[in-house]
Amino acid sequence: MVSAGGPSRHAARVLVVDDEPGLREMISILLKRDGFDVTKAAGFVRAKEAIVSSPEPYALVLTDLVMPDGSGLDLLTAAKERNPSTEVIVMTAHSTVEAALDAMRRGAYDFVAKPFQNAELRLLVGRALEKSAIVVENARLRAQLAEARPDDPLEQLGKSPAMRAIADIIRRVAASRTTVLITGESGTGKERIARAIHATSDRSKKPFLVVNCGALPENLMESELFGHEKGAFTGASGKHSGLFREAEGGTLLLDEIGELPLNLQVKLLRALQERKVRPVGATAEIAVDVRVIAATNRDVEKDVAEGRFRQDLYYRLNIIRIEVPPLRTRTEDIPSLVDHFVHRFAEEHGKAVRGLAQEALRAVLAYPFPGNVRELENAIERALTLAAGPTIALADLPPSIAGAVTHAAPRLLDLPEDGCDLDAVLAEAERRLILQALERTGGVRTQAAKLLGLTFRSLRYRLGKLGLDAGEDLDSDDDAGRSASREPKER
Repeated sequence: MVSAGGPSRHAARVLVVDDEPGLREMISILLKRDGFDVTKAAGFVRAKEAIVSSPEPYALVLTDLVMPDGSGLDLLTAAKERNPSTEVIVMTAHSTVEAALDAMRRGAYDFVAKPFQNAELRLLVGRALEKSAIVVENARLRAQLAEARPDDPLEQLGKSPAMRAIADIIRRVAASRTTVLITGESGTGKERIARAIHATSDRSKKPFLVVNCGALPENLMESELFGHEKGAFTGASGKHSGLFREAEGGTLLLDEIGELPLNLQVKLLRALQERKVRPVGATAEIAVDVRVIAATNRDVEKDVAEGRFRQDLYYRLNIIRIEVPPLRTRTEDIPSLVDHFVHRFAEEHGKAVRGLAQEALRAVLAYPFPGNVRELENAIERALTLAAGPTIALADLPPSIAGAVTHAAPRLLDLPEDGCDLDAVLAEAERRLILQALERTGGVRTQAAKLLGLTFRSLRYRLGKLGLDAGEDLDSDDDAGRSASREPKER
């Protein structure tokens, strides 16, 4: 702490700027007596050179407001650009309320009118340096906590090679304002990726807002994004700032971007290119500082080819592309995700559940999770709610997951020490591959059969044998359906 009239423990660096040599020298002597490391500058130009070239930023800049070669307010801006924790005190013989307010708006610590008492200036300098020291210390502590915190958003993404690669991309792009396009199946955690980008960027203290482009009516979407003026349309009883302006300085996630109507795609493209928005009913554009992240589970390239999505907007969004893999291709991430969800829901529901029983975990690992991370999250919440003991049992899981594996059907291909039921193991492997083929083809059985190297008739027979045949076929291949009905039943 710096006290008026006493030397500081560490010599804080102070820059004194004034075009009057006598006053500049007097202030310098006064502050040196209090133990400060003082640099003098005769005007704006030399002061700015000192700020830019200094090996370490100044803790305090004490500057005149009006100088022959420049303004003290511009010097304030330069000092803050070099180091936001530098405090600035503005001095002037032309004191007005407007000038004082302008200085404070730009980030000045205080505004002092000439002539001033030495004791007044020393007290003001001491307080300004106390604030600067606190800001620097808080920044240091935040950096230490960020390195040590167990809830690092990148660490939570997963340990699989695919998710580690995504975490590496996030580290490299987080500091920029470059647009990111996140693609992947529904439920893979695209919003979680977007939040990780925001949380690791210098925008983390600013808003993170999400809008689902497919959830709002088309006639309200433009107003929701860009805002509107009072009376711009029926029902517009007042002004609305819009999400772009509400997310100022932060991040805006445009989820389900593929659902955005073509006419709004044009306006979004302009907003991204110009970094300006025009509210509905307004005559002028408004500059915005927002990082935009877009997400979709659609095949955007196909939508572009078929004219449902503008090619120029696609190129503007697709500067950095992150493809989130489905959960079934990164099963090594499942145990850590399960642990995360168990602890979270145990705390929320006030239950002393520690984890999953061995057979329950085996079932979770065997299940292909067509709904990805979202399905896993919902399944764990349901199971924890039903759990009667300290662990989640197999019976607590949803039937679709609980039936994915049995004690007699281990999913490992290595022969266990006590042997196994070979028919059960083969049946499980067959079931998993068939489910994956159906998932990949959107339930179209003729295409799934081709992926598996089977005839449609053979696939239908196997589905029935495994208890997976759920009623009438969705395929239009009537001949294949009639052939399948003649397949011999399991003996």
